Amino acid sequence: MTSSRLNIADRLTQTAQRVPHQRAVVFPHGLDSCGRTAYTHLTFAQLDDESNHLAAGLQRMGIKPGTRLVLFVRPSLEFITLTFALFKVGAVIVLIDPGMGMKHVFHCLETVDPDGFVAIPTVHLASIWSRKRFPRVKYRVVVGQRGFGFGPTYSDLLAADASSFRTVATTARDPAAIIFTSGSTGPAKGVLYEHGMFWAQVDMLQACYQFQPGEIDLPGFPLFALFNSALGVTTVIPPMDPTRPAQADPKKLIDTMYDQGVTTSFGSPAIWNRVGRYCESQGVKLPKSLKRVISAGAPVPLDVLERMSRAFDNDDAEMFTPYGATESLPIASISHCEILDETAILSRQGKGTCVGRPLPGVNIKVIPITDGPVATAEDIVELPVGEIGELIVQGAMVTREYFRHPEGTAMAKIREGDLVWHRMGDVGYIDEEGRLWFCGRKSHRVETENGRMFSIPCEAIFNNHPRVFRSALVGVGAKPHQRPVLVIEPEANAWPGSKEAERKFCDELLALGREVPHTAVIETILFHRSLPVDVRHNVKISREQLALWAEKNLC
Repeated sequence: MTSSRLNIADRLTQTAQRVPHQRAVVFPHGLDSCGRTAYTHLTFAQLDDESNHLAAGLQRMGIKPGTRLVLFVRPSLEFITLTFALFKVGAVIVLIDPGMGMKHVFHCLETVDPDGFVAIPTVHLASIWSRKRFPRVKYRVVVGQRGFGFGPTYSDLLAADASSFRTVATTARDPAAIIFTSGSTGPAKGVLYEHGMFWAQVDMLQACYQFQPGEIDLPGFPLFALFNSALGVTTVIPPMDPTRPAQADPKKLIDTMYDQGVTTSFGSPAIWNRVGRYCESQGVKLPKSLKRVISAGAPVPLDVLERMSRAFDNDDAEMFTPYGATESLPIASISHCEILDETAILSRQGKGTCVGRPLPGVNIKVIPITDGPVATAEDIVELPVGEIGELIVQGAMVTREYFRHPEGTAMAKIREGDLVWHRMGDVGYIDEEGRLWFCGRKSHRVETENGRMFSIPCEAIFNNHPRVFRSALVGVGAKPHQRPVLVIEPEANAWPGSKEAERKFCDELLALGREVPHTAVIETILFHRSLPVDVRHNVKISREQLALWAEKNLC
């Protein structure tokens, strides 16, 4: 496999040959004269052809295999055609979430030391102002109406003669992309993806969710269009800012589903929280065409699953919650039916969040928790069924390293010959039925004099209170003598308006905690208007930041 040709862009070409006239990408393009949403689109044949022209133009610029190019383009037809064009010439695409803030974006860019930018004009301008930080930049492509003198435009590349262009014959081990983690639990790191890893992801998604030719997806994460194009699924770009899923307009999303006959939709739990609540408050149902919703990025709260199950108008529709990370995805998956019928009651009792069974070809082990490196597989000690430990995973989609970050690679990877195990940075266990249970981030565990406490099992107890929107367990002080503190974000309009109301709320919560052994030691509760969350999915609680906030508020 490592020596044979394997370019992820070949999957697009295969799809274009199989269903040339099927719509590949659909983009909302403003309103027509009657106020209706107007759409523009590319078929698979057009997408493949347009990306060939762009790739030919890139080659004429001097782009060669291995050239690192930062892609900073808003979700659009151009974003997807450029992604495949860059794959076709063998360039390494650098993708950074702009939602993490300019300071962090520039830090990531310096780490990569790019050869060029394929971006909107404002990004080019910012990089030119900071040119000393990017000494290798040689190539610039401007995506916009005018080039502003920065370099050739998208339209310029599109005019290139592609009659003799052929996709570069990369192999499975050749680099394809550097995708940065969200930085929600530490500095963002560039995950080095190889073509074979993308190929494996496509195969695993198909095997897990059985996408059918002609399906239509509304993905809340732009890069999911890559998988869609490889699967023969039409991508409808949603009317939302993908860097702010918690602010997505549920009505616009639902209207788009009806407009386009959407059959599947991928997004953060923050999106489905808004959609489910909107459907409940407005008496709205999701279209009958919708048969599958996929939610990833963080555990999906049970109330979100319950609302979404009631919002489906298709009796056979299912909501899936795959488990994984930027470094390794997908790993496991479970449907809302299995959760609500079998595992929800255990989650509410503080047993963790069930994320399903490992996908075919994925190996998962639970090992003792350690904060140091694990050099080789010979050092792995596997824990018995039911015991909480650190999760490690191995499979064809598991990435091998962080780009130019040997310390991070040494901490996160375990070598076994040519194979690599990835340390998820999560804790959990495997039950007697072979299902994986997630109990939180390893770094979020609280070490007290009474023992170790894990975030998800503890928070679940207090999330049962009807006026709690979400909660976060944090530790104040030094390990192993931390003080466990529970930070509560009440539901909208449930904020305690007086000291007396706050005491009553606290008493009710402490009473819930005393009913379960692993939360009985929690004696301190604080209230927070809006818990800080990650920039990518808007649902991962920044417990490190909260711990500092809690310490200040307890002084």
